[in-house]
Amino acid sequence: MRFVLRRLGFYLLAFWVSITLNFLLPRFMPGDPVSRMFAQSQSRMTPEQITQLQQLFGLDDRPVWRQYVDYLGNIATGQMGISISHFPTPVTEVIAGQIGWTLLLGGTALLVAVVVGNLLGILAAWRRGGMLDSVFPPVLVFVGSFPYFWLAMGALYFFGVMLGWFPLRHAFTAGSAPQWSGQFVADVGMHLVLPALTIVVVSIGGWMLAMRNTMIATNAEDYIVMAEAKGLRPTRIMFRYAARNAMLPAVTSFGMSLGFVVGGALLTEVVFAYPGVGYQLLAAVQGLDYPLMQGIFLTITAAVLFVNFLVDLVYVRLDPRVRVS
Repeated sequence: MRFVLRRLGFYLLAFWVSITLNFLLPRFMPGDPVSRMFAQSQSRMTPEQITQLQQLFGLDDRPVWRQYVDYLGNIATGQMGISISHFPTPVTEVIAGQIGWTLLLGGTALLVAVVVGNLLGILAAWRRGGMLDSVFPPVLVFVGSFPYFWLAMGALYFFGVMLGWFPLRHAFTAGSAPQWSGQFVADVGMHLVLPALTIVVVSIGGWMLAMRNTMIATNAEDYIVMAEAKGLRPTRIMFRYAARNAMLPAVTSFGMSLGFVVGGALLTEVVFAYPGVGYQLLAAVQGLDYPLMQGIFLTITAAVLFVNFLVDLVYVRLDPRVRVS
């Protein structure tokens, strides 16, 4: 219990620091959204309208500490302000409309990469020196070393333009409305294949190599030798004894990766025009949409901290040695 409370306190402190930085950093950036809107309106805004917009976006002449207190109050009540680029839509509605697609894309790619990569790493280490161990790790690491946008554009051109097997952009066919039907789900799946596949190709080599190295060290442990001496089946030793213990570092890596899924694969969503949080973040930065940038950064930070806290709890369950009495 002390371990859980200590970790919870650490994550709450980290979350408060991230909120503070999230409040300060946009105010240190050159320019402000109201001046940008004034320039785009070709000086047709009145002083009263400028003042109202400054108050709306929290950029008025109030002391910084007062703005900070009001900002904390808004965060506590779930109010992240009004998006400038989607005016007058609240930031929470903009993020809620995009985060589902990011979770679908990032979550699908992460699960496939983790499962397939770890399974390949287990088999490669168990049959050390075989074809799987000699060929796959260098090939996958070599492919993953290519610039991601190059692989994404290459896959888009070859499979989308030349062969026409998959759609070129977006998360579903333009003009169709999201609904729970077999036809729409199949359409979403077809749009998901290419962006998810490129993420898997880039990341699967790292998962395989990490699991292979951990499995090799685990195979030299005394309990593995004893299990072999007892005459247990090789598959049982591989999965029940060796892989189970070798998975501990992978659990931590999976938790961190799962938290960052909320941030979205920025390049993926840009190349494929996928309507996720990463694509929205780029548009917010380009449009100096401070409230939306703050909302997205805060959402990503909260997701990373929350998932890592859950991973700490799971890790304690899997490995009691990390507990502190």
